[in-house]
Amino acid sequence: MSGNPSLKGFVAIDDLPPRIIGYLNAAASAHDWREAESLLWRAQATDHDCLQVYYTLYKFYFNHKRLGDAERATCLALDASARLANIAADWRLQRKDSCDWSNVSSPQHFYLFSLKALAFIRLRQLRDADAALILAKLREIDPDDSVGASVIDSYAKGALA
Repeated sequence: MSGNPSLKGFVAIDDLPPRIIGYLNAAASAHDWREAESLLWRAQATDHDCLQVYYTLYKFYFNHKRLGDAERATCLALDASARLANIAADWRLQRKDSCDWSNVSSPQHFYLFSLKALAFIRLRQLRDADAALILAKLREIDPDDSVGASVIDSYAKGALA
């Protein structure tokens, strides 16, 4: 892990609580991945509502090719963002009118983004049928493709061809 974790599109790192910033910066500059991992989980334990920590966790695991852990962190992100958005955590229950999905700085938009990440992780795990179901749900609830799930969908179709 090098440099600050990427949080573009969600919130400026300066807008995070100082303790979370400290953990994220320490994780970003850690020389050992185990130390970085520990610091990220400490950040998550400090603030269960800080969605940026979940994003950093699933990106961290994905970048280290730990897809099972990335999936687990993404599911935690979905649970946290659903709780904050007051929607069902189970993506299968979502509908276009479940909430206002359009506010890009909202927990529900983060939910969409994390659902896209889950689809990509499932593709990398060779769970193509699961990924296809998630991508179909994203097309249904995010028809304007605000999180760019069409890119993952195109990747999936290309991988199957």
